[in-house]
Amino acid sequence: MARKFPDWVPEGVIPAVLLPFRDDFSIDEASYRKHLADIAGVGGVGAVTTNAHSTEVHALSGDEQRRVLDLTLEAVGDRLPVVNGIYADGSHLAAELARAADQGGASALLVFPPQSLSMGGQLRPEMAIAHFKRVAEASDLPIILFEYPLSGPLGYPFETLLRIFEEVPQVKAIKDWCGEPMVHERHIRAFQALPRPVNVLTTHSAWLLSSLVLGCAGLLSGAGSVIADLQVALFEAVKRGDLGAAEAANERIYPMVQAFYAPPFLDMHNRMKEALVLLGRLPRAVVRPPLMKLSEAEIARLRRAIAAARLEGGEALRVAAE
Repeated sequence: MARKFPDWVPEGVIPAVLLPFRDDFSIDEASYRKHLADIAGVGGVGAVTTNAHSTEVHALSGDEQRRVLDLTLEAVGDRLPVVNGIYADGSHLAAELARAADQGGASALLVFPPQSLSMGGQLRPEMAIAHFKRVAEASDLPIILFEYPLSGPLGYPFETLLRIFEEVPQVKAIKDWCGEPMVHERHIRAFQALPRPVNVLTTHSAWLLSSLVLGCAGLLSGAGSVIADLQVALFEAVKRGDLGAAEAANERIYPMVQAFYAPPFLDMHNRMKEALVLLGRLPRAVVRPPLMKLSEAEIARLRRAIAAARLEGGEALRVAAE
């Protein structure tokens, strides 16, 4: 399939979609298509991301990743740009995935930091630069760099980011998960003002209003798989300077993100799947091991969050809560 959005610049509201599984852990293609149609049907969504954390890319084979991209393009590729995640520890494998995504019809790449850099890679910035160069040599697609918290071993220091932007001009945006408001604001102010601007897409979904008002060019978030309409409402309200509308949207977002991003953090997308089941948008919430089914207490907490957020499809849950 030919790429349909060759001039797309990563910006706006970009949900990272979920990947439904059957009880035998195989991919539920019919449910995935429906999920994609649901997201694409939300006015104001600018693109979708697949083969990322939200699609449990860590648990997918290479063939499954290619199939997931094909399904995504078949379902929504004529309406929205598709961002494909590049999740690999080795640069050669990352380049192979990038080449396949380009040939398959993706419009951009979301490049994850290699876990192989976790043992001191921040002290060798040339390694990160070489990784991005390998990916860029394999594909001419725009790259979204996934920035992790500097409190961990995989975040790229500020000066390293600037070097990557200078030496790999295909990097058009970052998915900013630095986790620190002061650093986040510096990223926004510095990167979006470069001679060749690099957009900052926030993924600080647990404090999205606070993040967006700093001037982000967009957001890329797994929570958009459930509340894309509220994220669009918030983003657009902030863009037009309507604080009242932004606060109203955030008031509904708040209970959902409090539920999604509670400890343990690794269950965030697990919770999103359960939320879609409760809303009648997915038939089951199967996750691949080592992730495991949520407890009944967790699911009950999601029911209360959905009721508090007044999500479409949650009417029965609101009645029960009242």
